[in-house]
Amino acid sequence: MAFMLSDCLDTKHFPLPRQYRRLVNLSSAADVGRTAPHERSSVGHLVKISNTGTVLDCGAGVTILEAALDAGVAYPHGCQSGNCGACKSNLLDGTVDMEGYSEFALMDEERDRGLILACRAVPDMPCEVAWLDEDDLIVHPRRILSTTVTAIDDVTHDIKRVLLDVNSGGPFTFSAGQFASVSFEGAPARDYSMANRPDDRQLEFHIRRMPGGNTSAHVANNVKVGDKARVEGPFGTSYLRESHRGPILAIAGGSGLAPIKSIVEHALARKLPQHIHLYFGVRNERDLYLEQHFTTLAAANPTLHFVPVLSEPGGATSRRTGLVHEIVGRDFDDVDGCKAYVAGPPVMVEAATKLLTARGMRRIDVHADAFYTAAEMQAAGKKTGAQM
Repeated sequence: MAFMLSDCLDTKHFPLPRQYRRLVNLSSAADVGRTAPHERSSVGHLVKISNTGTVLDCGAGVTILEAALDAGVAYPHGCQSGNCGACKSNLLDGTVDMEGYSEFALMDEERDRGLILACRAVPDMPCEVAWLDEDDLIVHPRRILSTTVTAIDDVTHDIKRVLLDVNSGGPFTFSAGQFASVSFEGAPARDYSMANRPDDRQLEFHIRRMPGGNTSAHVANNVKVGDKARVEGPFGTSYLRESHRGPILAIAGGSGLAPIKSIVEHALARKLPQHIHLYFGVRNERDLYLEQHFTTLAAANPTLHFVPVLSEPGGATSRRTGLVHEIVGRDFDDVDGCKAYVAGPPVMVEAATKLLTARGMRRIDVHADAFYTAAEMQAAGKKTGAQM
């Protein structure tokens, strides 16, 4: 029987799938702080503000913030000149031109994710925007930590769980679901999500061996207890929104369980009241891990529902089978009012995102973290955590 239930795509490693990518015409880094070379739009456009449902008639050459304030919308803002970032918003649909602004108000990484400054944004076409909620404005100090490997073990045939003690550089604060740049001696730095709760003493990472991967092979073959590692971060915006009180859909594929584990455990530790539906998709039995851990958590917490899913079981099984996003679709007819946290292979993240939005979830309520390889990131010219 299907359940009836009555903000922002973020890829850690790669641009969003084409149908979800927010196209933004922005000034280049060289133009930051001065007027962009293009002209303001000479035609007005309609702009929907998702937070209130208001539709504005944004006149020719008028910024979104100007139109909102003229219409009596209490749009968050400060300086109105692109210097403070108080009007930072998600561009959910459409394109805008951006005038000169401070790099401190809108960083390149934020711009690449489709964030805009409403006080600088002039619509090129009909648009939909949403100002950031308080949970979206959390910023932790960026730290560089010296750590020591205190444990390393196999959780599957190709995933290592690595525990690190922080020796210096802290305190290291992060939000559940974020990631860090991790470098072990003798291997290049790579981005890995924290699997531990933010208040845990040790850092926990799940590192899957990738075909042709230098760092993952080094971890699988060479890293041992006592080795040193450098950790820099935190990074990422696919973190737990603690003020949200609607149901949570947590969807993990493979080692994408790492950030989802952090999110679920932190939500339970904080005693958030809503139900959490955790779907963990893997290929077959040998790829499944931490099953007993989550089964035990679910037994102790009636609000947690844990569903392992096998896509290629290879034999008779009592488990749910199929693609993990399809199983979610069978269980939920309507996900309006939910938030989703999705992490794992890009094809799964894209498919889950498409399903959830089709079932009524607002795009700003899908927090997605696609795990791309270093080679794919390099080919796309995207920055890793340490390069941000």
